[in-house]
Amino acid sequence: MSDQPVQPRRGVLNFPAWIGAGALLAILFGPVAVHAAAAETAPPPAVAESVLEAPVIVDGATLFRVRGIQAYPATERTRAIQRRIETVAENPALSPKALTITEVADGSQIALGEQNIMIVSDLDAQLQQVNRQLLARIFVKRIGAAIETYRLDRTRDYLLRSAGHVLLATLALGAFFWLGRFAVRRIDRILDGRIKTELSGIEARSMRILSAAHLWRALHMIRRAAWTVATLLAGIFYLDYVLHQFPWTRLLAARLWALLIEPLRSMGAHLLAAIPDLAFLVILFFVVRYVLKAIRLFFEALAAGGMHLTHFENEWAWPTYRLVRIFVIAFALVVAYPYIPGSQSDAFKGISLFLGVVVSLGSSSVIGNIIAGYTMVYRRAFREGDRVKIDNHVGDVTERRLLVTHLRTTKNEDVVIPNSLILNNSIVNYSTLARENKLILHTTVGIGYETPWRQVEAMLLQAAANTEGLLKEPQPFVLQKVLGSFDVSYELNVYCGDAQAMNRLYTLLNRNILDQFNEYGVQIMTPAYESDPNDLKVVPRDQWYAAPAVAPEAMPRP
Repeated sequence: MSDQPVQPRRGVLNFPAWIGAGALLAILFGPVAVHAAAAETAPPPAVAESVLEAPVIVDGATLFRVRGIQAYPATERTRAIQRRIETVAENPALSPKALTITEVADGSQIALGEQNIMIVSDLDAQLQQVNRQLLARIFVKRIGAAIETYRLDRTRDYLLRSAGHVLLATLALGAFFWLGRFAVRRIDRILDGRIKTELSGIEARSMRILSAAHLWRALHMIRRAAWTVATLLAGIFYLDYVLHQFPWTRLLAARLWALLIEPLRSMGAHLLAAIPDLAFLVILFFVVRYVLKAIRLFFEALAAGGMHLTHFENEWAWPTYRLVRIFVIAFALVVAYPYIPGSQSDAFKGISLFLGVVVSLGSSSVIGNIIAGYTMVYRRAFREGDRVKIDNHVGDVTERRLLVTHLRTTKNEDVVIPNSLILNNSIVNYSTLARENKLILHTTVGIGYETPWRQVEAMLLQAAANTEGLLKEPQPFVLQKVLGSFDVSYELNVYCGDAQAMNRLYTLLNRNILDQFNEYGVQIMTPAYESDPNDLKVVPRDQWYAAPAVAPEAMPRP
């Protein structure tokens, strides 16, 4: 421990302090961080450090350190010593040269006149590993220098000089900001002018591998980052210098760099301590990544038909891959969880529990839709492009997602149906059998008993033969569904191979049926029958194209 007295502070730039701060930043992730990480793994002391020892600080300057006990902690003892030193310093009648050392039962007593300042105990000597009497003499010199500095720093001349230095520092900071803004605007003009043009040339020469816009934005980000860092450093240096000028703010100035550096040093120490776990997580990430790639190649082969599994449909490949990927990632997260920095802390566990509760409460319907989506895939209820009927909606399946299914109706409407709703409703798929065994379209007419059923069936089959788009094989057929009270219900069944053409074919078929029955003078009795009319309710052939309808032969040729 040095026995040199504390020198009075002057209003000049304290460059060694700034250089020391820079050196501290330079070694932040070096031995200091390693020592801090090692200290964190060591068992905690039985007694808090603030109880055992603490520094005596006057006007931001540390004079010496003293010991304490649990009954009288070191922090309380240092505050008492500090108050006594300041009380003595505020009394100009007491000269620091009159400090005395008196040996008492508890140790060496330091006093100024009748004012007791402190007692140097054997514990203090053990802390410094020197003789108690020698330590008392060193403390006397430190206390005397602190008293002189305390009084000098509160003189009128010193305060005026410090205010002048603060004014000059403020002007210098303002000049720095003004020049900095001027330099920033000039750099922006250069970036927006010549540099931007050169970057466009680089993009052209690189065959657009490099993007001029991205490079230009990166340069702007570097400029903004550099200016931000320079501004922050200038502000910190300014505050450090200004706070050091006045005795009442020196303690804050002394702690300014600690407030900025301690969080960085703490993060660096925790980062170094977490390096083995981070290395494990990095290795696990790459292992899982390549496992997923291998699984993807396997399912790609299944989807493309290059590989076959018994009782496994090719269209199941991608949904199954997504499920396997979820399970692999979930397993990797379970393995990685203990190695995540901070995962064992109560805060991390509390946040995880909170998020789990929120997800479980808010995602029940989402999970239900996801499960329903996968269930429908493996049920093979429909595929994209199929014409289906779900609930009251008829349309073509345009997109299948985990949560919803999109239908485009015959009115060109986009209907979004939750998968859970589809799972709980019956599905009519018109396209499946249309591709395999052909789809049967059917329409029903009611004809009176006075019309021979053979004539009715012949007219219905002729109407089917006249309808373009229907299949000739298998042949259409007619069923007599009901022998009603007033009429016979005939059902015409025809085949088609295009489910998307259902509405158009129904329209053409019904037109031809009307034409056939009108041509042969047979009355269609449905939907209701009251009595036999005097005249048949049919449309004569010469009135088939009554205005404004136009006969095909009368229409102008293109």
